[in-house]
This record gives sequence, C-alpha cells and structure tokens, in this order.
Amino acid sequence: MHYSVMLKEVIEGLNLKDTGTYVDATLGYAGHTSEILKRVKRGFIFAFDQDINAINYSKEKLSNIGSNFLIIKSNFLYIKEELEKRNVFKVDGVLFDLGVSSPQLDTKERGFSYHYDSRLDMRMDLDNPLSAYDVVNTYSEKDLCRIISTYGEEKHAKSIARNIVKERNIKPITTTFELVDIIKHSMPYKDTINKHPAKKTFQAIRIEVNHELDILESSLRKSLSMLNVGGRVLVITFHSLEDRIVKNLFKELTSVDKVVNNLPVIPEEYLPNFKLITEKVIVPSDLELQENNRSHSSKLRIIERIK
Repeated sequence: MHYSVMLKEVIEGLNLKDTGTYVDATLGYAGHTSEILKRVKRGFIFAFDQDINAINYSKEKLSNIGSNFLIIKSNFLYIKEELEKRNVFKVDGVLFDLGVSSPQLDTKERGFSYHYDSRLDMRMDLDNPLSAYDVVNTYSEKDLCRIISTYGEEKHAKSIARNIVKERNIKPITTTFELVDIIKHSMPYKDTINKHPAKKTFQAIRIEVNHELDILESSLRKSLSMLNVGGRVLVITFHSLEDRIVKNLFKELTSVDKVVNNLPVIPEEYLPNFKLITEKVIVPSDLELQENNRSHSSKLRIIERIK
C-alpha cells in the first residue's frame, strides 16, 4: 500500500485556492496529487515524475477525479523549463516529497530495497544509463568511500568500500543481497544489531545513481522564482543531507541582508521576498508513525513568497 507522508499537513500547508495552479514535483503514485486535485476544481495541477510505472498508474487514478491535470515525464530539475514550454510562468504552490515511493521499494526488481534479493538497480528513471550495479562495480575505492561517507554518513565507509572492491575483483557484485552481505562483514557485529546495516550505504548509492542532492537546490530555486505572491513551496525530506540543503536555502531567502540588519528602519528593497511558514520543522504525528513506519524520518518545511 502507498501511504502519503504527512498528507493532512501538506494540504493545510499549501493553502490551496480553487482556481490556483499547483505543481507536484514528485508525483509518485499520486497520493498527495489526488488530494490536491479534489480541492482545485477550477485551477490546474502539473505533476512531474521520471518513473513510467508511476506515471501510468497515476494517470488512471487522477482521471477518476478530474481532467485539469498534466503529468510531465521529466526530472524536477527541469521544472521551470518544462512549465514555460507550456506557457506557465507563475504558480501558486509547489510540493517536493523526496522519499522513494512505497511501490518502488516494494517492487523487488527495482533493486532499491535491502529487504529483497534482486539485481542492483535503484534507478528512478529506467532510461537512466547509470545504475547501482555500475556504481558498485566500476567506481574506484576512493569514490565509493566518498559517496558512502558523504551521502550515507556511514562511519564504516572505508572498510565497506575496500571490501566491495575486494569482492568484485573475484566476480561482479550483481544482487542486493550480495551487497548486503559485504556491508555486514565490513562492520563490527554490535553495529548490525539494532538497525539494518545496509541502510546508509543503500541510501548513498541511490543518491549517487539519481543525482538527488545535485539537483535539489537548483530545482528549489527555480520553483521559488515562479511563485506568485502568497504562493508556497513545501519540501518533505527523509535524511539530514536533504534537510540541510532546504533549511539553509530557506534561511538565506528569509533573512535580512547583514549590511542593513542594524538600521532602525530597513528599506523595503532590502527586506526578504519570502517568509518561513515553519519556524520549527514539522514532523509526522504519533498516529501516522504508528500507521506508517516509513514516515519516521520525514521532515516538512514550508516557505511563502510575500512580495
């Protein structure tokens, strides 16, 4: 089952108008988009996704609610370019839900999950030439260590990278369980007991395959530049690297320039164009955490254009 993370908080946070134009930058299986579409009867929804399985499923699901939507098969990095191609220059809200959708995780052939044995893949866009198999079998030990340490924040990155190279010199590492096995044997037993030992490394490889962090800030800046006054951008993150990017960008855009900060009256042109709606990050309710284990690391931040 696909469970939409913080659905109630997202719908409230978007502050929807019946005639507004909204963008779901991460359509997935249309959980959030469906609820937006139900409330925007006279406006329009644009949704982005790279996964053809998700697109086909969502098109059918959304068609049962309304026809005022368009799904664009593209990475959200191109959000501004794709919308401008369609003569859309201003929007009232953009949602980014940066988690991997449950069906992607649960389809074992996609190779995202360390719980199923399948070929190493992890591509969100099946046309992407780079897969997890390529990363694991062709990247240098130094690059593997850097990725696992930086994107996974894994303290055993060095020994994991060393053992990956050692094993692939004997034969290619082709499946998720082969990789899990190498990771398990690369760390002390005490670090494998309470949480799955492969979680951080799998996260790191997935981020590398899909260039997730490289494109996030650029796409957010493009989205914010398209907002109408009163429009909002909402971002749900699932790990500290993403959250840090969002937090720092939102802080930059809502702060008064240091040069004029101490003036008794700050000139209008120096005041920020945006304000934070979430001074404190929003996290899932206890009820949601009981119902959906995959919500547990999620954080929601919201920013609004005020001028």
